[in-house]
Amino acid sequence: MSDEAPAGVDEQRAITDDESTPKTLEEKQQEQAVQDYSKKNKGQLSMQVHVYSPFKDYYDGLAFSLTAENRTGPFDILPRHHSFISLLSACELVVRTVKDGEQKIKISGGLLHVKADQVIVFLDV
Repeated sequence: MSDEAPAGVDEQRAITDDESTPKTLEEKQQEQAVQDYSKKNKGQLSMQVHVYSPFKDYYDGLAFSLTAENRTGPFDILPRHHSFISLLSACELVVRTVKDGEQKIKISGGLLHVKADQVIVFLDV
């Protein structure tokens, strides 16, 4: 056994309090997800998502997943999803982005198209 006494709680906090590390667990998880799944890191587990209406772009970028709702209920789209098309019901569209965390968009309906890691959501059509 070692003669050194175990570090106290305050000493342990001082060791881990580094300004380069995220402050919250959510930020740590988001940073790790970006490193693990970003196309820039060759993870290839993200997809291009474009959500827009005739007069406004709501989101255009990389995402890990998208949650929406159709007549049969809520569903998720993940990278490598099969080609898919669906009419969307009024719901809160949730895009889990690579850089900005969750983006929530309240919609009254729309059309979703998935093909080859590209998701296009047309709103107000």
